[in-house]
Amino acid sequence: MSRRSAHLRPEVTTYLIGAALSAFALLVVITAENAFEASLFGLRLWFDAVLPALLPFFVLSEVLAAYGVIHFVGVLLEPLMRPLFNIPGPGGFALAMGLVSGYPLGAIITARLCRERLLNAVEGERLVSLANTADPLFMAGVVAAGFFGIPEAGGILAASHYLAVLVVGWIGAFHDRDAPATPALEAHSREPLLRRAASAMIKARQGDGRPFGQVLGDAVRGSMISMLLVGGTIMLFSVLLQVLDQLGVVPVMGRLASAVLGLVGLDSSLAEATVRGLLEITNGSQAASQAPAALSARLAVASFVIGWAGASVHAQVAAVTEKTGIRMGPYIRARLLHGVLAALVTLVMVALDLGPRLPTLALPRGIDGGSAWSLATLVWRTRLGLLFVGLTLVGLAAGSALRRAARLVTTSWGLRR
Repeated sequence: MSRRSAHLRPEVTTYLIGAALSAFALLVVITAENAFEASLFGLRLWFDAVLPALLPFFVLSEVLAAYGVIHFVGVLLEPLMRPLFNIPGPGGFALAMGLVSGYPLGAIITARLCRERLLNAVEGERLVSLANTADPLFMAGVVAAGFFGIPEAGGILAASHYLAVLVVGWIGAFHDRDAPATPALEAHSREPLLRRAASAMIKARQGDGRPFGQVLGDAVRGSMISMLLVGGTIMLFSVLLQVLDQLGVVPVMGRLASAVLGLVGLDSSLAEATVRGLLEITNGSQAASQAPAALSARLAVASFVIGWAGASVHAQVAAVTEKTGIRMGPYIRARLLHGVLAALVTLVMVALDLGPRLPTLALPRGIDGGSAWSLATLVWRTRLGLLFVGLTLVGLAAGSALRRAARLVTTSWGLRR
C-alpha cells in the first residue's frame, strides 16, 4: 500500500502543479491589462536597474575564471574558508563576488564551481547560502536613499545584512558535516602559499587555453543569457504578485502576517510589506518604507525582506543551480534564518544608536535609543530574548573558529613551528 502511494506521489504533484499553472494562465488572460502593466514594471526594473548593475560583474567573473583567478583565490583562502565555513578555498571567490555584486551572481559562481568539481553538492549548498547576498548599491542606493529617503540608513541595512550572513555561513558549516570533503587545491605541495596559488592559477589558465578575444565574447554571451533568465523571472513574479493582489490573496496572507508580527511586537501595518517581500524583494522593500510604522520597525522588515530575498530570487537560484546536485531546501532555510537575524541586528543597532545616526530615530513606543536599557526594553517588548542568547552562543563559537583559522594561516605562512 505504501509502495503504491509512493508511486502516486509524483503523479499527484504533477496534477497539482499543472492545475495551478493552468489557473495562473487563465487569470493572466482575465486580468490581461493589469498583468501587462505588472510585466512592464518588471521589465523596466530589470532594464533600468538590474541589467546595468549586474552585467559588468557577470562578465568580469567569467573572464577572471578563465584566467585562473578562482584557483588562485582558492589556494590562498583555503586556510580560512575551510575552518570557518567548511567550504573549500575556491568558495572565497564566489563569496567576494557575491558580496559586491548581489543576487544571483553568488549562486551562478557556486554552480560553476560545482560543475568544475571544485566543490561537491553539499559544499555547494553551504556556499550558495553564504555567497548569494544583496549588493551594497541596492541596499544603500535603492532601498535607503530611494525608498526610505534616508541615505544614512544604508549603513545599518548593509551592516546587519552582512553580519547576519556570516553567522548563517558559520552555522551552515555544520550542514551535513559528515559528508566527504573536496580535496584542497595544491594540497600536497610544500611550496609557500603564494607560490602554490600562482601555480594553481597558471595550470588553470593553461587548461582553459582560449585567447582573450574568445574569452571576452563567451563571457558576454553567457552573461546575457543569465541576465535574460533573471529578467524573465522578475517579470513573471511581478505578474504573479499582481494576480494574487487582484484575487485578494495578498490581503488574506497579510492578516496571517499581521498575527505573526504581533507576536514579536512589531506593527501590523507592516504585514503587507512582509507578504510582498516573501515573493519579490523590491516590492517588499518599497512597501516597508511606506508603511505607517516606526522607522526601526520599517528598517527591520526591510532587512528581513532583503535577507530572505523573495521567491523571485529563489526561482533564479533554482534555475542556475540545476543539475549541480544543490538542493533548494537548505538554501531556503538559510535565507529565512538570514532574514530573521538581519532584522534582529537592525533592531539592536537602532536601539543602541550604532552606525550612522538616523535623522528621525523612531523606535517602538516606550523605547529610547542609545542605551543598554533601551536594548533590554527592546528584547522584552519584541520577545526576542532567545534569539539574543543564540547569537551570543554563536559569537562565542565563531570566536573559537577564528582562533583556529588564525593558527592555520600562520602555520601555512611558516610563521609557526
